[in-house]
Amino acid sequence: MSQEKQDTPARLLSRALHRIRTTPPRIIASPATQPRRAAVAIVIRVVPSPAAPPTPNDAPVPTLSQFFELDWVNDSVARPEVLFLRRLSGNSDTKGQNRAQEHVVFPGGRMEEGDEGGLYTAMRQTWEEIGLDLAERDFTCIGQLDDREITTSLGKRLLMILSPFVFLQLTPHALSTDPTEGTSIHWTPLETLISAVLPAKIGQTNSRGRWSSVTADAASRLTPRHAAILKILVRVLVGTMQFPAILLDLPDPEVYPSTVGSLVLPGSASYPALTQDVLEKGIPSDKVTPGQRKKPSKRYQLKLWGLSLGMTLDLMANMVPEASHSQQAAGQPLPSLQLPFHPVGGEGIRIDAVAPSLASVFPRFSYPDVNFWIWVFGKRYREVVRGWEASIREGGSNDRRLNWSGTALNNFYAAVRKALIVVIVLRAIGVLCGLIFAGWWLLA
Repeated sequence: MSQEKQDTPARLLSRALHRIRTTPPRIIASPATQPRRAAVAIVIRVVPSPAAPPTPNDAPVPTLSQFFELDWVNDSVARPEVLFLRRLSGNSDTKGQNRAQEHVVFPGGRMEEGDEGGLYTAMRQTWEEIGLDLAERDFTCIGQLDDREITTSLGKRLLMILSPFVFLQLTPHALSTDPTEGTSIHWTPLETLISAVLPAKIGQTNSRGRWSSVTADAASRLTPRHAAILKILVRVLVGTMQFPAILLDLPDPEVYPSTVGSLVLPGSASYPALTQDVLEKGIPSDKVTPGQRKKPSKRYQLKLWGLSLGMTLDLMANMVPEASHSQQAAGQPLPSLQLPFHPVGGEGIRIDAVAPSLASVFPRFSYPDVNFWIWVFGKRYREVVRGWEASIREGGSNDRRLNWSGTALNNFYAAVRKALIVVIVLRAIGVLCGLIFAGWWLLA
């Protein structure tokens, strides 16, 4: 078996961005009962090699095709990065145990009255949150990923429609930012994310992504906020939910308080610690002067999961080469991201090929019987995914007209609700039978 041809992150990024620019997104119209919409900005830049010759500030801005032909972009030391934010919660920075569940997000927020559209909302929110002006000549909007429906827990009610927009910085200059209080900026190497889902594409790397999971309390999503006793009861009956996540290894802000830029990779030969962010923002370098004691390299991890992971997977799914007509006609497996997990009830279907972002938001429960009943009631959900895959194999003629992702999500959550009802009823019957038996035994 021949080894899969490896690629550079820059070439994979070029393929993805050109495909996003030429592929119209699936737009979901807001229903009259819930007109709320939101938008986020997926901002990408390429950090040039420190040895690259400087680019004049008045140099003409390249087009997308010209950008990926530039020498400093194709340099083997150049590094594409994706912008993530970490928003501090009330006490997450004081309680170390909460850091295991901290996660990163994209800049963005709700559409407000007066916004001209989702693109304007994404640009406005990015400017207000981190002081990065995406309307400047340094940036270009590549396009939009598919809209997605944001619902309440278990899909009972639609909250809003979310539109992700992809931006690329066309210049090599480090731009200033001004994040709001409680927000930190983390430029994450693209190869860290690619290595987690396309490990054979880039080969060995010092920043390989690792998969983990995030545990969520099912009781907090199924019960009223102040019903403490009911929460405990539901937690005992149905357990917890696990969601897949990618670990991002970041410097600790208590040790490196100025590290709000690039994610520093220790010992990386392909990208030394002395970056533009070190020079311009004063991020400490690993080198120490003679007689100076080196500060301990204390690090902690953030998790990319949920909606942010789903949109990231949608972005990287565009890096996968399209299946040829001969492959589709022969019924060969569709090229897809390599995900180490499968959604509950989705065994035997190619959710990773048709919609990898859906696989990231479907929970797996800690109790095996809950997962079993989801599989039992998930027949309709599996039929939708198989129909989606068949549509892609046939050329996708009806792929853009139908809201496949929304239909699959609604049917999955319908199966989850039925499974939870069955599990709770069976547990209640078991407890009742146990009490009756115990009472009979005591009386006898």
